[in-house]
Amino acid sequence: MNVKTIKPSKTDRIFMGFVYLFVALALILVLYPLIYVISASISSPTAVNSGEMWLLPKDVTWEGYKTILGYDTIWQGYRNTIFYTALGTFINLAFTLPCAYAMGRPEFFGRNVFMKFLMVPMFIGGGLIPSYLLIKNLGMIDTVWAITIPGAVSVYNIAITRTFFQSTIPREMEEAALIDGCTDIQMFFKIILPLSMPIIAVMGLFCGVGHWNSYFSALIYFTDKSMYPLQLVLREILVNSDMAKGGTEMSAAAAEVAYSKQQLAAVIKYGVMIVSTLPIIIVYPFLQRYFVKGVMVGSLKG
Repeated sequence: MNVKTIKPSKTDRIFMGFVYLFVALALILVLYPLIYVISASISSPTAVNSGEMWLLPKDVTWEGYKTILGYDTIWQGYRNTIFYTALGTFINLAFTLPCAYAMGRPEFFGRNVFMKFLMVPMFIGGGLIPSYLLIKNLGMIDTVWAITIPGAVSVYNIAITRTFFQSTIPREMEEAALIDGCTDIQMFFKIILPLSMPIIAVMGLFCGVGHWNSYFSALIYFTDKSMYPLQLVLREILVNSDMAKGGTEMSAAAAEVAYSKQQLAAVIKYGVMIVSTLPIIIVYPFLQRYFVKGVMVGSLKG
């Protein structure tokens, strides 16, 4: 049977025209800064500082990246950030998944009261000074625990994970496992977790990206610069507008170029931005679907 194609009306065409225009403008607004940063990182410092380079690279040079590769603090910050991200994400998942599963069990007495109690810190916080005094009195200043323990639990992540357990894991499967003699702990590790890989990936990405981009906690709780994460190293470079302090941290290749340190600093800024965000840019396309699924999970059931 032939189905006649419904022709869009004039109003529909006008509406779609505005939709495409809006999407095109949004794409330009998103792509221009990214292209500019990439181009500026490989353009000559003179072209960048004078404003001659406004989109595409001009007088391509790799001296900025050579300097970055010869800057030991960058690699030290990379190592620290990778360690903090891995440890912090593991702690987040270790607390979030069991808590969300328990909150989603209908036989857990008082679960709604506990959930409402957990929501209080979402709106009321102790403040920066009390938090700093607490971390100091616990002896966690200049330790990795200062930036991983305080943010170990997120009520928002617990709510999303609990919704996933309630809407995705069949209750009949849990009851059958209990009848077969499975304990709660065995059921959680052998049945629930293997079926929950999508939400584990979502929470892992949320927490991992947050730890990777975090710098404020390290700025407050770290006095030892050898423990600085990559983002804090980047912040210091951007604030000081000069990567070389005394010249000992500059690579030999950078010392041979004709550009002044002030000129080279502008290119280095953009290069460090690329270096610091490159791992997230590489990982995101492969795991983008999990972000979408995470948003959909939170919209299914309260």
